[in-house]
Amino acid sequence: MAVGPAVAAAAGPPLTVWYDGDCPICSTEIGLMRRLDRDQAIAFVDLSLPGGCPTEREARLARLHAQPRGGPLVSGAEAFVAMWRVLPALRPLAALASIPGFTWLLERAYLLFLSVRPVLQAVVRAAIRARRPRA
Repeated sequence: MAVGPAVAAAAGPPLTVWYDGDCPICSTEIGLMRRLDRDQAIAFVDLSLPGGCPTEREARLARLHAQPRGGPLVSGAEAFVAMWRVLPALRPLAALASIPGFTWLLERAYLLFLSVRPVLQAVVRAAIRARRPRA
């Protein structure tokens, strides 16, 4: 879903992705994408850090956003597809997005995830705290 005017830098990686670095689920997902991004094709922007968001901070925290260099800002399923397109290991998934209805289904799954995200975040945070050694 396109969500606004182009704001990615004219130079740099082909794709910029904004994510919620305070979300343990999001950070884990982005960690995987970083490991797959051997060509550094993605500029990952952590919205939890000062200066991490040029505009619309709350809207960007609510959903994953991406912007191809010179292209429109997209969010949700389209943001995932944009990442898959620039990561060689995930290009087969991007090819699936060309199947009619695939991105629509992916968006519905993403909306379902967003509806349970606060509960999942709490569970993951509790698990992380439980693993920490006690002093």
